[in-house]
Order: sequence, then structure tokens, then C-alpha cells
Amino acid sequence: MDKTRAGYIEGIFSILINTGLFILKLWAGIITGSIALTADAWHTLSDSVSSVIVIAAAKLSSGKPDKKHPFGHGRWEYIASLVIAFILAVIAYDFIKDSIIMFSNKESTEFGKIAIIVTIISILAKEALAQFAFYIGRKTNNVTVKADGWHHRSDALSSVLVLTGIFFAERFWWIDSVLGIIISILLFYATYEIAKKAINKMLGEKPSPELINKITSVIEKEYSDDIQPHHFHIHDYVTRQELTFHIKLENNMSIEAGHKVATEIEDKIFKQFGINATVHVEPLNFVHDSD
Repeated sequence: MDKTRAGYIEGIFSILINTGLFILKLWAGIITGSIALTADAWHTLSDSVSSVIVIAAAKLSSGKPDKKHPFGHGRWEYIASLVIAFILAVIAYDFIKDSIIMFSNKESTEFGKIAIIVTIISILAKEALAQFAFYIGRKTNNVTVKADGWHHRSDALSSVLVLTGIFFAERFWWIDSVLGIIISILLFYATYEIAKKAINKMLGEKPSPELINKITSVIEKEYSDDIQPHHFHIHDYVTRQELTFHIKLENNMSIEAGHKVATEIEDKIFKQFGINATVHVEPLNFVHDSD
């Protein structure tokens, strides 16, 4: 399954299920007057909005490289993840504000069997959606689908808190407003995690030690001479990765021979890792200021 199709499938499933859950939970929230349950309903609707973004990102990121964007359009996934994070932050702020007002006014909520049934249905459905999104995200390495999975998971956790509050509502008048605050904090945390991952990818990260070791091992198996691969840098464009690094060759080696070695290494890296590599050749005795 490719990334585009994965985004479509996860997005459509999410929209259908979340819209149904939103109607169900909003109805229960209105009947009971629960701010936590109502907040949970709008949290669920935000999942539908984020799923629309997932589908849009899947379409935009599938665009082929062109003259203006030679590395493709894959980073639309990161932009979409930031949009999802922003939506979560706005929702979290709104509910924490309402919860504080409710707590200040000492307002209590009376729950019933309807709230219990609706909340249990929500927990099961949302966790199932989260597992589905995580599975597709792992299979296709689609970061936007993974972000949407965390959105589903945060909704399932908030429903667990609501369910807990329902059973203690008769003993503690403040339980609904406090739960609203806790759910808001969970939303802020989900916002932070999603935004951090997307921003780190967009800013650029150094290659993992595992990847460097694998590439170095491939080079050492092929070339008996110590060509000392170093200065590794990687640029992640989602649909493709660009790796650059330096190697050292004998000073008296011809340009043609050096080019041949570099090209062979680039081809091996692409075949084994699917990464587009650019190898810079240096004289054996050359020393960088940073070496």
C-alpha cells in the first residue's frame, strides 16, 4: 500500500466513524449538561477535520517532482501535521477556559446510563481507529496518518476520563470541570508531540547512528582501502531522502577513477536503502577545520 492510498483509506474511515461518534456524544452531552462529555464530542469532531487534512495532504504530497520542487511535495505531510496540532491547541484552550469557569461557579453535572453507554462505545471505537492508523502509519511510514492516530488515541483517553468521572460524579461535584481541565492538558500534550516531530523533520535531523553504521559497513565490505566516510547529512523529503557524505581517496587517483568509486557507492546505497546519496571526494591527507 502506498502513502497516498493509505492516507485516503485512513481518512475516509476516520471521517465516517468520528462524525457518527460526534453526533452521539454531543446528544449525550446536551442531555446531561456535561461540559466534559460535550468537550469530548467536539474533540471527536476535530478528528474528522484532521482526517480531511490527512486526505488533502495525501493528495498534495503525492505530487511528482517539478522544476520548482525538484525533491517532490512530500513535506506537505509535515505541514498537515502542524495544522492538526494547531486545531488541537485551539480546542484545548477553549475547553480549559470553560472548565475553569464551571469550577469557579461550582457547577455540578448529573450523568445517567446514556452517558455511560455512549462513552464506552466511544472508547472502543476510538482505540480501534487509533490502532488502525498506527498500523497503516507503520506500514507506509506516513507521518500524517501517525499524527491522526495519536489524535484518535487522545480522544479515547479523554473518554476514559469521562467514564471515570461518571462513576464518581455523585460524590464529587467538581469532577466534570476537573475532567475537562485534564482532557485539555492531554490535548495540549498531543499538540506538543505532533508539532515537535513535524518541526524536527522540517528543520532537518542528523542521520541515526544505526543508518550511518549500516552505510559504513556496506562501504567497508566493498573497498579494502580505508576511505573514511564522514560528514554525514540527510535531508528528509518524505517521498525521498537525500544523503550527503565525504570519502577520502589516494591523492594520486585520477578524477575519473575517483568519480567511479563515488558513483558505485551512491548506486549501492540507493539499491540497499532507497536513499539518493551524493558522495564528495577528498584527498587522503585533507583535513577539515571541524575534523
